[in-house]
Amino acid sequence: MNRVLTTYIILDLLFLATGVLLLTSVLTQNDDRSNPTLANVARKMLLSLCPLRAAFVNGVFIVFAFLLSLPGLALPTSRMWLWLHGWLVAFCITFTLALGVDVWLGTLKTRSNLNVLWGKQSPQIRGLLQETFKCCGYTNSTTPPFQPNSVCPNSLTAAKMPGCVWAFSNYVNKYHAMIFTASFGVVALDVVLLLGVAMVLKQRREQKRYRVIDEKNGLGSI
Repeated sequence: MNRVLTTYIILDLLFLATGVLLLTSVLTQNDDRSNPTLANVARKMLLSLCPLRAAFVNGVFIVFAFLLSLPGLALPTSRMWLWLHGWLVAFCITFTLALGVDVWLGTLKTRSNLNVLWGKQSPQIRGLLQETFKCCGYTNSTTPPFQPNSVCPNSLTAAKMPGCVWAFSNYVNKYHAMIFTASFGVVALDVVLLLGVAMVLKQRREQKRYRVIDEKNGLGSI
């Protein structure tokens, strides 16, 4: 096995790993039906801002693109399957990049998005968030009104506490930063894989040309 093909196979396996990891992560989050607690309430709210359905679809396309590469590997002279694989990898690059950009754009309006999300939560959830971030209310203790709990037992104590907007938005932005950074890393890997596909196609085209020349010269195929 030559170096070009070996490198391509390694990149293709890494490509598959990103798709499997993406599918596993989404399915794990969707299966988490546990009641909100101090340990998970912030993460559960955060996930409602993430494009999980689109991420799942992207993972499916990545796995399907990998499967398209298998006939190309099994047929050493075939270029059609690799050509199809390359086009689907290019589609996955665009899809993953769009998801990363969408999450990044979301960080530009985190506070306004969280304000709407905060208002939709039950008193229990708002109370847990206040305990998690040691704050009262969203903007402040009166906007919207705080949820009485151990951190904010009364109006006087709540007025001395900061609003949750600062701590919560910082938490969300850090999480989103990890997501779009990982997305751009996957895009970089996919681009390298696409270059690998192009190199294998070029190599097979040259090998076919040499076989044709040898057959014309009466030497038979290589």
